[in-house]
Amino acid sequence: MMTRSPSITHNRLLLTIGAALIPAATSLLHAQDAASELAGPDAVSSQLAADEKDKPELLDVDLQNGFDSWKASVKERTGLDFGIDYFSLGLAATDSLGDSTAASGVFRVYGNWELFNRGKENNGSLVFKVEHRHAYTAVAPAAFAGELGYAGLTSVGYSDQGWRATHLFWKQRFADGRGVSYIGFLDTTDYADVYTLASPWTGFANIAFQNGSGAMGGIPDGALGAMVGGFLTDNLYLVGGIADANGDPTDLGDGFDSMFNDFETFKSLEFGWVSKQEDVFLNNAHVTLWQVDERSRAGTPDGWGISASITKSTNNGFMPFLRGGWADDGGSFYEASVSAGFGYTPNPGQSMLGLGLNWNRPNRSTFGPNLDDQYSLELFQQLQVTEGFEITPSVQIIRNPALNPSDDWSIFFGLRLRAAL
Repeated sequence: MMTRSPSITHNRLLLTIGAALIPAATSLLHAQDAASELAGPDAVSSQLAADEKDKPELLDVDLQNGFDSWKASVKERTGLDFGIDYFSLGLAATDSLGDSTAASGVFRVYGNWELFNRGKENNGSLVFKVEHRHAYTAVAPAAFAGELGYAGLTSVGYSDQGWRATHLFWKQRFADGRGVSYIGFLDTTDYADVYTLASPWTGFANIAFQNGSGAMGGIPDGALGAMVGGFLTDNLYLVGGIADANGDPTDLGDGFDSMFNDFETFKSLEFGWVSKQEDVFLNNAHVTLWQVDERSRAGTPDGWGISASITKSTNNGFMPFLRGGWADDGGSFYEASVSAGFGYTPNPGQSMLGLGLNWNRPNRSTFGPNLDDQYSLELFQQLQVTEGFEITPSVQIIRNPALNPSDDWSIFFGLRLRAAL
């Protein structure tokens, strides 16, 4: 009978311990996927891993046992792992230049269908995520920054786009699971300048606390491209990608035309260090270089920039971070941006507190000259109410909204809900 070596058993124990540290932040932490795929919190594999974990909810209510068991049986028989969820986000400002409220919803179906070498390290899968984004109000949360005079985005993802395909690509692992490649319609935020709290679905909402700290131009999603990454040693990794800068997730058929005829692309290359692979985005330091071509369709110039990030998890549930970015044009929101803060989970899987502070300098070619520097604070508290339902109240405070000539402060409150199967 075959037995597992002590090193394999030890590694799997470490994966389990690492995954228990901050599961509320995401599934960032299904360590087998995160370590081998370098998959961020928005990646399908990360979300599926979080959905599969037993969560210590506030109310001891679980109405999904039957459905979860059926999904597990489908995965075992066919290799198809999938999830369904629905988000709602509402925002209300104390004062604004225009509308003071915004709200929208997002319906998502996502999955990973393992079709090649199922159950083996060098497996291949079809990855998909289809969404419907719709506004409840005249202004969607993704456009709410304009109502406040804030240069940037106060909420990412909650738009009124309708149907879109954010992911539709082939994922192939190689080198005994130490490396991964994607080809197809990608979301570059899955792998470029990722950290634990970057997801607008599970973490911070403001662009200043997400990939590139707002100083990364033309980050495409649902765009035709390719990515390859992997671990060079037990502690060092390298990941790079190229994607269509004009990618439109609402019209994938146009993606081949815009990619191969226009060939205006976004490129990124990241070099990083981790304390160990299973803590890939918990104890992490990395530098990301990016470049984007001039986009004739959007009318934005070419540019390039650099982002850097340091995150550290502690045994008492804190995860401080320090991040920043600088851009030389490229249509970015900011020329420079620095963010610091922390996540804190006293009850892993049940709650996550996040606090972030940001300073940024708006990009003059994007918003115009002679704009003031902006400062922002975001505070949120994620609570897992039941196995399939979570609630996240939040507040954002903005000092010197650069496009608001009449107010020095802007304060608004948010409430995010997620229901999942």
